[in-house]
Formats: sequence, structure tokens, C-alpha cells
Amino acid sequence: MGFDDRFRLSAHAVITEASGRILLLKAAYGDEAWGLPGGGLEPGETLHEALVRECHEELGCDVLVTYLSGVYYHSLLQAHAAVFRCHLADTAVVKLSDEHSEHRYFELEQLSPVQRLRVSDCLDFDGNARTRRF
Repeated sequence: MGFDDRFRLSAHAVITEASGRILLLKAAYGDEAWGLPGGGLEPGETLHEALVRECHEELGCDVLVTYLSGVYYHSLLQAHAAVFRCHLADTAVVKLSDEHSEHRYFELEQLSPVQRLRVSDCLDFDGNARTRRF
């Protein structure tokens, strides 16, 4: 890898409600897919800074970061995604940005296979961050 080579890196939050269902956001762009809150790092940001910024932009409220559970390489996108366990404050009210049209809590079984594995790794965290390739 050369000094000037670039690759894509993003940070995403696994947030659950009391019943254990997982928060996903529906994109208002592209294929309008459902995904975890979060997004790409800006130049000079750390993973944590990007996660907090992206979640605040997308959810309109702050997240409380608990731990990094894994980093996943997606060969189709040639990108790494860092996944963190996060929580919303009890008083938080989600107010979506224009990037998303809807938010909803899903059962784990309703997630796509890749998303399900990333979220399962996060919820079953044993103190060791995982790495996987898709």
C-alpha cells in the first residue's frame, strides 16, 4: 500500500430499544436501503468523532458510545465499517435529517445476513473486537 493510497472507512451505531429491537434508518437516496445510523469519516476525524457527528446529524440527538465491537471489510464497496454499541438518552427524541425518510426498530431476524452478523457480534460482545470480511 502506497503512502497516498486511500480507502473508505465508516462508523456505525447499534442502538436498541428496551425490547432489544435494533434501530435502522431508511435512506432517502440511492436504493433507499435500511441501515444502521452512522457514516463516513471526514478528513482528520477519529472513529469516535465521526460516529458521534454522524449520529447527531442523522438522528438529531446525541448517542452514548459504550464500545467498539468490530471492524468489517466489505469487498464490494472496498470499505471498512466500524461498529459500535451505543445508547440514546431516555429523554432523546429522534428527529431525522433529510438523508433519511424513516426510522424503525427491527427484530434481529429481520436484518439482512451481513447486517445481522455485524449486529449479533455487537450484542454478543465478549470484550474482543471482531473483524470479518464480506
